[in-house]
Amino acid sequence: MVLAHVLQVFAPFDQTSSRLSLINQDSEALLVVMESSLNLSFDSDEQSSDNYEEKAFDAFMCPLTRQVMRDPVTIESGQTFEREAIIKWFKECRETGRNPTCPLTQITLKSTELTPCIALRKAIEEWRKRREERELEKAQVHLTLVSSEQNAVAALRHVITICQRNEASKDLVRNQGLIPMIVDMLRSSNRQVRLKALEALRVIAEENDDNKEAVSEGDTIRTIIKFLSNEYFQERALAVTLLYELSTLEPLCEKIGAVYGAILILVGMASSRAENIVAVEKAESTLKNLEKCEANIKPMAENGRLMPLLKKLLEGTPEVQLSMIECLSELVLANDAKATVASKVGPILIKIMQTGTLQAREATLKALKEISSNEASSKTLIEAGIFPPLINDLFSVGVYKFPMRLKELSASILANLVNSDTQLETIAFEHNGRMVTLLSEDVVHSLLHLISNTGPAIECRLLQVLVGLTDSEASAKEVVAAVRSSGAIISLIQFIEAVHRDIRVAALKLLGNISSYMGQDLSDALGGSTGHLSSLMRVISDTNIITEEQTAAVKLLADLPEREPGLTRQLFDLGAFRTLAIKLSEIKHGVILSNRHVTIFQEGIARILCRITYGISEPDYLNFAMQYDLGTVFLDLLQTTGQDNLQIISATVLDNLSQESKNLTRVPELPPVKCCQVFSKPAPIKGLCRVHHGFCSMKETFCLLQGRAVERLIACLDHQNEQVVEASLGALCTLLSDGVDIIEGVFVLYEAEGIRPILDVLVENRSREVRQKAVWAVERILRIDDIAREVASDQSIGSALVEAFRTGDYKTRQIAERALKHVDKLPSFSSAYHQIQRA
Repeated sequence: MVLAHVLQVFAPFDQTSSRLSLINQDSEALLVVMESSLNLSFDSDEQSSDNYEEKAFDAFMCPLTRQVMRDPVTIESGQTFEREAIIKWFKECRETGRNPTCPLTQITLKSTELTPCIALRKAIEEWRKRREERELEKAQVHLTLVSSEQNAVAALRHVITICQRNEASKDLVRNQGLIPMIVDMLRSSNRQVRLKALEALRVIAEENDDNKEAVSEGDTIRTIIKFLSNEYFQERALAVTLLYELSTLEPLCEKIGAVYGAILILVGMASSRAENIVAVEKAESTLKNLEKCEANIKPMAENGRLMPLLKKLLEGTPEVQLSMIECLSELVLANDAKATVASKVGPILIKIMQTGTLQAREATLKALKEISSNEASSKTLIEAGIFPPLINDLFSVGVYKFPMRLKELSASILANLVNSDTQLETIAFEHNGRMVTLLSEDVVHSLLHLISNTGPAIECRLLQVLVGLTDSEASAKEVVAAVRSSGAIISLIQFIEAVHRDIRVAALKLLGNISSYMGQDLSDALGGSTGHLSSLMRVISDTNIITEEQTAAVKLLADLPEREPGLTRQLFDLGAFRTLAIKLSEIKHGVILSNRHVTIFQEGIARILCRITYGISEPDYLNFAMQYDLGTVFLDLLQTTGQDNLQIISATVLDNLSQESKNLTRVPELPPVKCCQVFSKPAPIKGLCRVHHGFCSMKETFCLLQGRAVERLIACLDHQNEQVVEASLGALCTLLSDGVDIIEGVFVLYEAEGIRPILDVLVENRSREVRQKAVWAVERILRIDDIAREVASDQSIGSALVEAFRTGDYKTRQIAERALKHVDKLPSFSSAYHQIQRA
């Protein structure tokens, strides 16, 4: 009655402040009295249970072990012993050469037969049951009243002992309602209480399905899972061990997997190198159990544990396979996971593409779209033979026509595959009864036909396929041949004005890729209608943020033949050069923010502006170049490090502009000479350019000397990129060309320390184009006798000139011959430099 009253008055274990206050203020005296009357104190872990247990009868005790017997048996002498103990006694007698005797009476026995004492065993079992019930009652009181955390730990330890001693006691624990009380202990603020509660629940649930279900009631599983993220490894280890025990009951697997974050935490723990090895093994074993529930397969795959899904896909029935493929199609996979999936189930997915139901094929295509978006997995799928079914589905017509939504998926997969850096020209497959490749003319024709006869989604994907096919030089030539033979260039150009941005971007990229092979065709097609050029310029000038579409449009215009005068005039009349010059300035001053497209965008603008300098003699172009100070703009770009193409373009522009300087310089008119001034020297005119003998500036006459560009161009002669060297040397050569003061041009190079770098360019084993320019420049430099005498002592220069004379074309040989004649006159170089005197 006292116990019942206690359970009614005091609620289950709770650490809230209100209940603790109630216990502390109103019940302290009662607790003392009750503990005294019930003799329920757990003040010491070693306290004997004799004070509150029913004493064991002497008949229950084995004379040999002095412990209560579990399997009592009677021997010939009428004495009763524990079966195991008396068997051991008889064995010892034989081993020592004695006849078996009774341990108590020492009487020699004729027989060692053992007779079970059924009545005594039942009596002991009933005594044990009464004893365990009373022990659990004591634990129940302490788990309810919680007189102290020490007593709570002792009570939990007592429950563990009872359950370990007798499996049947686990049912008694459940029937007496202790499981919810122990579960409440998991919320204790005391770490030792939590640890012992986790251990107790694990022991209670072990090999007892009813207890597993009782433990999992309510929100217990969520609470246990929270322990998996606890900072104390002991709590994590005990929690995952308990969770493993619960997971051995299959109905609970879905409940465990349904807890938000449970599978992710377990996957992380199973793969952790920092975790306790036991915890790691239990986490892995728990996941193995959870795999039995199909509902857990998807969240496992989402968290990187793909093998259960792949195993079911490989081994399951068609229905299971479809379910797994549908799960797979919804996943966003990491690149290494894509490669794993492709290698494990790629062949079966390809087989389902060919033989599966429409529903299965659709799910498969969705999965393959994700898998194929990685280069390694794409190569694996290609090797597994994905092209034949993919192409057949894409080009299917009539009765066997594939639904458009599935053709879109097929086109997306194909776009992924062609970007896999695979030599597609070597991958042959059967189509329409003969062997073809993706680059075969009829396959490309089919792609071009399909592009023009489908909806926007498929158009975009197939344009991306052609972009991928034209990314490499080898495959681009094949595609270009098919485009020419099909006359598809006009229809492809139409897509740059499509409504959908992705289609416009793909079309611009494709046209940019083939412009190197079809530049004149593209130039004629675009130039034939200013509407297309206007559309491109609208895209380029649209925003102050550089987009992928803008970059593709600029690159396309930049790749068109740069010396095509008709196209240049159209662009000029559209105001394209003005727009691009402003864009270039905005990039320089940070008005347009830098992003991943800025390098290609800036280079493209520079190349387009460069084309106007090839016709710089035209008044419109000349005024534009002066107005926007193109010389200074490109001189600044010449110093852009890490962008070789931009430096090449900049040096080329300076070369083109500088060639016009001799025509633009303003030569002063000399006043008429009076009679009295016939024999006097005219006063020198200040501010004249030494090379052009007129008034020069970078902005108005593009003079390299006045613009201080000489030193910057000389610095580029040491560049690793030969094209940068060639372009820079070409610009410097304009200081030595006909129509300027060549001697002064040489002195300008000398004063800028540019003679030796030019000679080094000649000596180094450069390309034919660089060597031709170097021979030309050196011949002009060697016209200065003092320099020629110094160079004559340098055998390497002589050898380089001889090689040019021996292997060069007719013009180069003539120039090299003149240079060799200059060299034949010379000795000392460094001293000669200091003796140079100008008039």
